[in-house]
Amino acid sequence: MASQWYSLVSQKLFLAQTLLGQLEPGSRFGTGESMTEAEKALNREAATQGAVELMLRGRQLLLVLVANLYQHRHAQPESLSQLQTLTGPENQDVQRLAELAAQPGSWWSHLDQLEYSQGHPPVTRKTVSDENIIAVAAEPGPDRSPSGLMKTLEALRHFAEALNEQHSEW
Repeated sequence: MASQWYSLVSQKLFLAQTLLGQLEPGSRFGTGESMTEAEKALNREAATQGAVELMLRGRQLLLVLVANLYQHRHAQPESLSQLQTLTGPENQDVQRLAELAAQPGSWWSHLDQLEYSQGHPPVTRKTVSDENIIAVAAEPGPDRSPSGLMKTLEALRHFAEALNEQHSEW
């Protein structure tokens, strides 16, 4: 049963990678001559948000995978804390995930930032003028570049593969 969950996680990550691949320079996506720049930008944004959503779904399914690996067949933990409650605080896989969640530059942290930014409206910015130019600060937000998203995707995939391999050996 755990291998089915791993397959589902892998499928979501593969689909996210496919969308991110369409954002690469030279891809066929959005290069149609009849497309306006606005249509191309819309397609890029749709592919970016779609890829992020698939990665977030993959991360959530990873939690279900871990629960299944520890014989909690019908559990559907929606957060790391729920998984920790379910499997116990001594669980090494949950501890590794908790360490990633606490680490600022980790793939887990990046996905948290992406989830927040995608689930909340953009912050209202002050109008820039000569009088207030010094007071305006730019909030960069999470890295949504194709390369930044691909890096996070690969780290998530690597974690899932290592987890699956480790538990397949038993």
